Amino acid sequence: MRLQAQAEKHETDWSIFYLSCMLQYFLSCTAVVTVSFLLAVMAYDHFVAICNPLLYTVAMPHSLCDLLVAWSYLWGMTGPLVLLCYALHLNFSGHNVINHFFCKYTALIAVSSSDVHIPHLLFFAFATFSEVSTLLVILTPYVFILMTVLKIRSASGHHKAFSTCASHMTCIIIFHMTVLSLYCVPNSQNSRQTFKGASVYYTVINPMLNPLIYSLRNWNKYVKDAFRKLTHTKVPLH
Repeated sequence: MRLQAQAEKHETDWSIFYLSCMLQYFLSCTAVVTVSFLLAVMAYDHFVAICNPLLYTVAMPHSLCDLLVAWSYLWGMTGPLVLLCYALHLNFSGHNVINHFFCKYTALIAVSSSDVHIPHLLFFAFATFSEVSTLLVILTPYVFILMTVLKIRSASGHHKAFSTCASHMTCIIIFHMTVLSLYCVPNSQNSRQTFKGASVYYTVINPMLNPLIYSLRNWNKYVKDAFRKLTHTKVPLH
């Protein structure tokens, strides 16, 4: 059995095997969930670094960092794996057209001839829990970070705290605002196109932007150093 995904603006049909489609869903969903929990872990790391800088090495040992990262990956695989088990028990007859550019879970189970009430509920519960829990874990440390920064009187202290959190906050805003926008889109034909566009953003564009965002701080330092060397370069006279 094969599942087909048809490009809307092209006449070519894109076909994918059933097991390949399931594997694509599992890997993409695992990546998205893991990223959301890693962002929450980084929020706690920034909280310790800014609010308790002298105790950072004690509060954030390498063993705890490894445990938090491992737990993020474990939960990122556990939820999608449960959903995958339910999806594998669904019936797909003949050739089916998935109304999406990749094997997204909701688009995948929508073409099934089985009752998808339970998979829909499980997906909604898993997505809601992951989004709400990560946002709470992110917002709570940043409230304490903001309170700590407001107590700092020096401008250099404000700049150091801001530079520490700027790239992380940028990634949080881009990622979670895109994900939350999917919950706010009404169910209509136009909203499906918006949903696809948002899916492209958090599955393709956002991961591509992350290296650039996290390296901006170092880039600024390199640019300043290069400009300083350029301005202090002596031009030989002939």
